[in-house]
Amino acid sequence: MQINYKRLLFDIFITFLIGNLFLFTIDTYFYDHLIKPFSVPSFVFPIVWSFLYLVMGISLYLIEESSSPDKKSAIFLYYFQLIVNSLWVPIFFYFKWFLFAFIWLIFLLYLVCILLYKFYFIQKITSYINIPYLLWLLFASYLNFYIYYFNG
Repeated sequence: MQINYKRLLFDIFITFLIGNLFLFTIDTYFYDHLIKPFSVPSFVFPIVWSFLYLVMGISLYLIEESSSPDKKSAIFLYYFQLIVNSLWVPIFFYFKWFLFAFIWLIFLLYLVCILLYKFYFIQKITSYINIPYLLWLLFASYLNFYIYYFNG
C-alpha cells in the first residue's frame, strides 16, 4: 500500500483541530477544585488526548484509503462523533452542566461503538486501534458522573 502522506497528515491535523476546537473554554482552576474520586494530574489529559487524536486520524486515513462502499457513511460518522466529542468541552467546562455533559458522553459512547462496528467491517485494524479511545471515554464518563453527583 502506497502511503499518501499529505492525506495522512491532513487527517491527523483535522482530527486535532476539531478535537481541540473548544479547548479555550477549559478552566483548570475550576476543575482542580472539584470533588473527584481521585486526582489525575492535569498534564495527563493532553498527553492522552494527543495519542488518541493521532490514532483516530490514522484510522480515518485508513478508512478513506479503503475500497469499501461503506466508507462514506463511516467517514460521516467519524466526523459527527468528533464534533460531538469536541462539544463536550464547553458543556462541561464553560457551562458547567455536569449532568448534561454526562448524558452527552453516553451519546458519544453510543456513536463511538457504532463507529468501531462500522470500522471493523471496513478494516479491522481501525476498530482495534480505537479501543483505547472507547476505554478513555468510559473513564471520562465515570469521572463526569462522579463530579456531577458530588458537585452538582
